This record gives sequence, structure tokens and C-alpha cells, in this order.
Amino acid sequence: MSEAIRNLEPKRVWNNFADLNAVPRASKKEERVIAFMVEFGKKLGLETVIDPVQNVIIKKPATKGMENRKTIVLQSHLDMVHQKNNDTNFDFDTEGIKMYVDGDWVRAEGTTLGADNGLGVASIMSILESTDIPHPAIEALFTIDEETGMTGAIGLQAGYLTGEILLNLDTEDDDEIGVGCAGGVDVTATKKYEQQTIPTDATAYKITVKGLQGGHSGMDIIKGLGNANKMMNRIMYATADYIQIAEIDGGSLRNAIPRESNAIIVTQNTSDFKTAFDKIVTEIKNEYATLEKDLEITFTDVDAPKSVLSSKDTNNLIKTIYATHNGVFRMSPDIEDLVETSNNIARIIVKDGNIKIGCLTRSSVESGKWDMAFTLKSTFDLGGFDVEFGGSYPGWKPNPNSAILKVMKGLYEDLFNEKPNILACHAGLECGILGTNYPEMDMISFGPTIKGAHSPDERASISSTQKYWKYLLETLKNIPEKA
Repeated sequence: MSEAIRNLEPKRVWNNFADLNAVPRASKKEERVIAFMVEFGKKLGLETVIDPVQNVIIKKPATKGMENRKTIVLQSHLDMVHQKNNDTNFDFDTEGIKMYVDGDWVRAEGTTLGADNGLGVASIMSILESTDIPHPAIEALFTIDEETGMTGAIGLQAGYLTGEILLNLDTEDDDEIGVGCAGGVDVTATKKYEQQTIPTDATAYKITVKGLQGGHSGMDIIKGLGNANKMMNRIMYATADYIQIAEIDGGSLRNAIPRESNAIIVTQNTSDFKTAFDKIVTEIKNEYATLEKDLEITFTDVDAPKSVLSSKDTNNLIKTIYATHNGVFRMSPDIEDLVETSNNIARIIVKDGNIKIGCLTRSSVESGKWDMAFTLKSTFDLGGFDVEFGGSYPGWKPNPNSAILKVMKGLYEDLFNEKPNILACHAGLECGILGTNYPEMDMISFGPTIKGAHSPDERASISSTQKYWKYLLETLKNIPEKA
């Protein structure tokens, strides 16, 4: 761990972030970070609770003179997205994130950084351990599994919290105050295929798509970035007359735009395959020359696979993926520049007689979410796939009469001499879910500037973290009095 990180200001935040990032904390593998947070709370002598789904709640009394202010909930999620570049040798299950300073940015060496939502967690830790920060009574809520299902927020029962105001520290632009977000649902299509032996005169190749930016499948979906799964399928479609598919392994997590895809194909007509391959690769690279400067598409000789899909199954798969919507589906008619509904074709696996396609559909309108989901289901139904929906969670409806919004808007203008952007985002924040069991809680989301979340290009702004920290501390001082 570079000492340069620990010497950044605000030191208490960056030191807690460094400690946190030494703990492996993948979604659904949070045992070590849960234990880390419990030990942290108990060492401070604070009431520390683990709820039935393993969320951690740490409570701290108000500082002197703040006892008459409303109790607040400070909330961030413990898990992080684990992504690394293909050429990075790193084990997320055993290693801590390797960080370094790059100008105004903190980055990780070939992996995701974990600033989403580690900087929020570190901020709350800093407030809990402080003896010189004025604040009302605090209930610190550290949820689990935000990135792959929000099961922590979904499982939080009524009665664990008494706070009237929730500050979610998971927004990724420091000039934004979040007042709403999209809901989501996982769409999974599966199908079996009959494995055929490959022709004796066939040649096998591995096709690789890599070097794409990737990114957050909600916040970055509007950018029109390349999706490795869709690119690979274009290549399959353009060369379909000359190939049979043996395997496909594309993408990774549902909430990450796929950066890489690999496929193994066989052909009995190498010359025509190469001609068609070169033509479609040139077209794709020309289309994405501005957005995806590091895109690489190659093919190499490999040993012959044991089996392939039939020509019929190959064509069916290719056409089904081609017809499956990816990207923005509808823009909001009410909020300028807000994506209302989208889909990310996140994961495609074809191997050993089984096909699995995983998507994440998002929408800030519940009916729009299901319209997109049923659109996908119809496409997969036509391709002969079985379709399942899972992990559905609601969006967060903006509250224009929010009292804490009024306070924080005025504070931002006073501190920074400009107006904040008050908006909803096309990402899955936990506020909407938490509001199900705590409907009277007033909620706001904000945070420091983080770019490239859910990809190895993830980076956190140092100067923005300082700005955000100042804003958070001023907000704590100005929490309204109890009714």
C-alpha cells in the first residue's frame, strides 16, 4: 500500500479507505468485511448490531449541544465490484486493492478501485471514530450485496432504525444531489443445445474482443460505449456462413458493461472466413474509433474443441442475440438527459451443451422496467429460450418537498458559490428499497467524484473528496431540530 494514499487529505478518510481496501469484499463474499466493521464498531465502544441478512448497524450518540437534532442514518454499502484487466495477475479473494496516486486521482493497479462505495464507508467510519466533529445522533448502516442484487437493503426489516433523515453516500459526482434513481431486474435466458462432433477438415480459431472501456451499466449506458458481447455477435453474424460456434465466454457482472469476450469457432472455409472477419472488424473499429481507442479484435489458431453447435443452433443463437436490445431503451420525458429505461447484455456463456445469457434491465418507472423485461422475454421466447426474472428492486421516487434537500441545497450554494445539480440517476441506489420499510424517512444521496466505476479504469478525485468531506461535515452541523 502506497503511503502516498494515507498522506492525502482528509487523512482520516483516506486512511480508513486504505484499511477497508485491504479487506477482500466482493458481493456475496462479504464475511471478512462484515467482521472488519463489527470489530471497528466494538473497538470504539459503540452499539454494534448485525441484522438477519448481515447488514451492520453502528450507533453513536449526538455530540454535546446536538442532542435536539433529528437522528440521521449515514448509509453506504460494503461490497465492491471485482473487475480486472486480462493481463493483470490479481486474486480478489486474497489480496487487498493496490492503489496509487495519479495527479488528482487515486487509481488501482489493473483492477477496480472500490471507491464505489468504499469512500462512503470510509467517511462514515471517520465520523464514528471522531471526537471533534459535531453531529446529531447517528445510525450508521452498512449494507451488503448492493452491487449484485441489493439483498442487504431488501432484507433490512422495519424497527432497526429510528432515524428521520438518511444520507446515502453513493452518488459519484460532487456537484450532484441525488433525489431519485432507477429500479432494476435481472433477466436470464437459458437453453440447451445438442453437441455435435466437429468436421475432420475443420480449423479452430479463438476470437477475442478486448480493450473496451466498460463501465457502470446504468450511469455509463448513455455514452454509447462498446459492448463486447454485442460486438462478438456482430462478428459471428458476419461470418455465420463459414463457422460453427464451439464456445463463447463474454462479459462478467450484470452491472458492468462488458469489456471483453472470447469465442472458439471452427470453419471449413478459412479463406472466406478471414475475408468476412476482416471486413466486419474494420467496420466495427471505424464506428467506435472515437469512443473505443484501445479496442482490439483478433483471432488465433487453437486446438480443435470437442464439440460445436449445429449450424441451425449457431444461427438461432446469433439471431437471438442480434435481436436482443442493448443500451438505452427510452429517455425520460420529464427530466432532461435522464435515461429512463435501458438494458445491458452483461454475460454470455456457451459451453458443454448449455447457453446462458444474463441481462440487467433498469428503469426509473416501474411499468417501464417490466416493459423492457417483457420485450427481452419475447425475444428470447422466439429463440426457444427459457427466461427467468430475478433480483427485482424498486426505484426511488423524488420528493420535491424534502426538508433535508432544502437544507443541503442552501449549504452547497453558500459553500461553493454555485447551484448544485438536483437530479435522479440511472443507477440502482438503495434509497428506494430502504424506503419500503421506512416510508417516512427523508432521503438524499451525494458523494465525491468517481469515474469509471465497475471497471479497472475506476478512479476517485482527491480534490473532490476534500470538497465532499467539507460538505458532509457542514451538513451534519445543520441537521434540523426534532419536531
